Amino acid sequence: MRCQLKALDKAHSIVSVLEDKKAEKILLLDIHEVASFTDYFIICNGSSDRMLYALAASVRDYAKQELKEPLEIEGNPRDGWLVVDLGDVVVHLFSEELRDYYKLEQLWEKGKRLLSLQ
Repeated sequence: MRCQLKALDKAHSIVSVLEDKKAEKILLLDIHEVASFTDYFIICNGSSDRMLYALAASVRDYAKQELKEPLEIEGNPRDGWLVVDLGDVVVHLFSEELRDYYKLEQLWEKGKRLLSLQ
């Protein structure tokens, strides 16, 4: 059994990092009851390739320094979708166009929306 509170605290801290770096349309989904591979999804937009990379780098640096969890960033900012996997929290960083195209919020609609920031 996973420690939900610890994972939720981690998710909220990552949301704060993203918010500080001006990520757009941040959404925190609790999917632990509908998925076996993670507990939370964080989905947000970046306004450019450079911003997507900066957001991912900020999450990576935070995870390394504060959570003591080294990780890799999957994807390429030019492709419009980056994924940062922290085990119990998975961060999806999208261009606005690809977020509209893939519609992860709809795909995981059985998850519980915990936070939505514009």
